[in-house]
Amino acid sequence: MRTSLSRRSREPGPGEGTARARVDRRTKNLTKRLGPGQIAVIDHEDIDRVSAEALIACRPGAIVNAAASISGRYPNIGPQLIVEAGIPLIDACGPDLTKAIAEDTHVRLEDGVVRDAATGTILAEGTVLTAEGIQSAMAVAREGLSGQLQSFAQNTMEYLVREKDLLIDGVGAPDIITKLDGRHALIVVRGYHYKEDLQALRHYIREYKPVLIGVDGGADALLEEKHRPDLIVGDMDSVSDAALTSGAEIVVHAYRDGRAPGAERVRELGIDPVVFPATGTSEDVAMLLADDKGATLIVAVGTHATLVEFLDKGRSGMASTFLTRLRVGSKLIDAKGVSRLYRSRISGATMLTALFIGLLVLGLAMYNTPGGAIILQLIGARWDDLWAAIVGVFT
Repeated sequence: MRTSLSRRSREPGPGEGTARARVDRRTKNLTKRLGPGQIAVIDHEDIDRVSAEALIACRPGAIVNAAASISGRYPNIGPQLIVEAGIPLIDACGPDLTKAIAEDTHVRLEDGVVRDAATGTILAEGTVLTAEGIQSAMAVAREGLSGQLQSFAQNTMEYLVREKDLLIDGVGAPDIITKLDGRHALIVVRGYHYKEDLQALRHYIREYKPVLIGVDGGADALLEEKHRPDLIVGDMDSVSDAALTSGAEIVVHAYRDGRAPGAERVRELGIDPVVFPATGTSEDVAMLLADDKGATLIVAVGTHATLVEFLDKGRSGMASTFLTRLRVGSKLIDAKGVSRLYRSRISGATMLTALFIGLLVLGLAMYNTPGGAIILQLIGARWDDLWAAIVGVFT
C-alpha cells in the first residue's frame, strides 16, 4: 500500500508529497497543536476510540505510531476509525521514533518508510495498516480478552482493599465550598460522544440547573457549549487556563501519598485548590465527591460504562471505575438515558391553550378601547371580504 501525502497536505512543504511532523509521546497533548495535513508522530499502544476521534478531528495527513496500534490485549476500535476516515496509519515504528523525528521536521512517507524530506535519510520504518489487517488483528484480540478479564478482576480486588474506607464510608473526601446537597450533579468527561450528549442535555441543564462538574478537559467541553463549570476535578494536565480561571472551584486529584503535580500549576494562576488524594481515575474522584457531598442524582457525560470502555482506557486502575459505579449506583445515570427519558414539562397542548388564552385576552382588551375597537372592525371587514371570495370560488 503506497502512502502519498501530496493530496492530503494542507500546508506547503519543501518538496512534493512532504508534510511537517508534530511529535509527542502523549496523544492528547499532540492534538492540541496538530494541524490539517501535518504528520502526527505518536507513541500510543492500543489507540482507543477517544484518542482516535481526537486525531481524526485534526485532519492529519498521516499518523505514525511508535507502538503497536493493536497489541492484541483487547479489541480496541481506534485504528479502525482512523483507517475508515482515510488517514494512513504507519504502525509499530519502534520505541526510538519520537527521538528520531524532531518537531517540525518535513518528512515524506512511502510504503511505510518515513524519510527526511530534505536529505532522503530513512528516519523510521513501520507497517501500513489496512482494513483487512485490522480485522485480522481484532479477531486475535477478541481471543485474548479472557486474560484481560482475569487481570481486571485481580485489580478490582486490590483496589477494594486499598480504598475500602473511601468506597464504603466516604472517609477521605475533602471539604469543598460548592454546595451539592439536594441538587443534581452533571459530571462531564471528554470521552465517548460527550459533545452529542451535552447538546442533548441543554434543556435539562436549563430547567434543573445541576451543579456542573468538569473532569480535566471536560471543563473546556462545558465552556464550548456556553456553560460555566461550578467545579473542576482532575490532575490538571489537559484543562486550559481559561477553564481554570473561569471562577470554578478547583479540586486537584493527587496521588495517595499526597503528591499533587497539578496543584503547582493551579497555584501559579493565583488559585488555591482543594487537594483530594485517591487512587483511581479523576472521573471516579468526581463521582465519589458528588456522592459524599449529598448530590441526589449524578448524570455522567463521556464517562466509561462498559467493560470494553474500561479496557480502552488502558489503565489497570480502571477497576476503580467499576467499583465507584457500584458505590454510587443508586444515584448514577448515563447522559444518554437522561436525554431519552427527559421531556420538557410544558406539553404541546399546554402551549396551545396558553396561546388561545393570550389571543382571547388581547381581543377583549382591544374591544374595550376606542382604537382597538376600530382595528377589530377593520379585521372583521377584511375577514368578510376573504370569506366572500372563498365562497365565490365554489359557487
